[in-house]
Amino acid sequence: MEELRRYGRVFVTFARNSLVRDMTFRLNFFLQCVSSLGWTAMNVGFYLIIFEHTGSIGEGTGWDRDRFFLFIATTWFINSLVQAFFMPNAQEFSEMIRTGGLDFALLKPIDTQFLISFRRVDWSQLSNFFAGGVIAAVSLWNLAHREVDPMVPSLLSVLLYVVFLLCGIFIMYSVMIALSATSVWLGRNQSLYNFWFYITNFSRYPMEIYNRGYLGKPLFGLFTFVIPILLVVNVPARILADPLVAREEGSGWYIIWAAVMTVFSLWASRWMFRKSLLSYRSASS
Repeated sequence: MEELRRYGRVFVTFARNSLVRDMTFRLNFFLQCVSSLGWTAMNVGFYLIIFEHTGSIGEGTGWDRDRFFLFIATTWFINSLVQAFFMPNAQEFSEMIRTGGLDFALLKPIDTQFLISFRRVDWSQLSNFFAGGVIAAVSLWNLAHREVDPMVPSLLSVLLYVVFLLCGIFIMYSVMIALSATSVWLGRNQSLYNFWFYITNFSRYPMEIYNRGYLGKPLFGLFTFVIPILLVVNVPARILADPLVAREEGSGWYIIWAAVMTVFSLWASRWMFRKSLLSYRSASS
């Protein structure tokens, strides 16, 4: 526990220093927040237009407008936290290898993966987190006050939602740190970062739209059981929104699989990161 407290104090120091750095250029920070919120507003407008032409995402799935916006809010919760706390550090890892900054990180009396993962925080990305909170609150209000099929989530659903929201963040982090670790062997791996954005796009939609057809089913299997990106948003969103398809199929197996893959992803990314450090040669050598 004492070690956890020490790491917690180090993280608070990193977060405070990042906030001070961001506040040094307040106008730039403000514009980044506005840009993120503008992107969010455009997405909301796009999905509102879609629901003017259809009652749900996928026939018979139960992902109607309010439940789907709960899904979207979950996406923004996870993505904003990942982009605020992990993305800036993952992007700089290859530069640290190229310039020799990793040499100094290895000399620090602290876990290297922790230092690499948390030393910078992009506070402007949290604007989408609060936008997601507003959208989730409006969606839950609308669901609770429907005349037909009103829905109020139970306390257990909310607790499980928070737990699997964290599981989704851990899975996303694991994929990101594993891709970052390849910088040791590849030097620059910008194409792999692009690959991360490509595969995470699959997590932005309900998994039911993939589980059909000759092309959809292989993608469903790949991104559910091999690279578990579809579990990241779908599992917590299904728990809270309780769409029709989740009631019919049951979410038990997906919940269990998400928990298993969270543990496995963290272990595999940790193993890969430490393996990459064994192959690292100092920039001065």
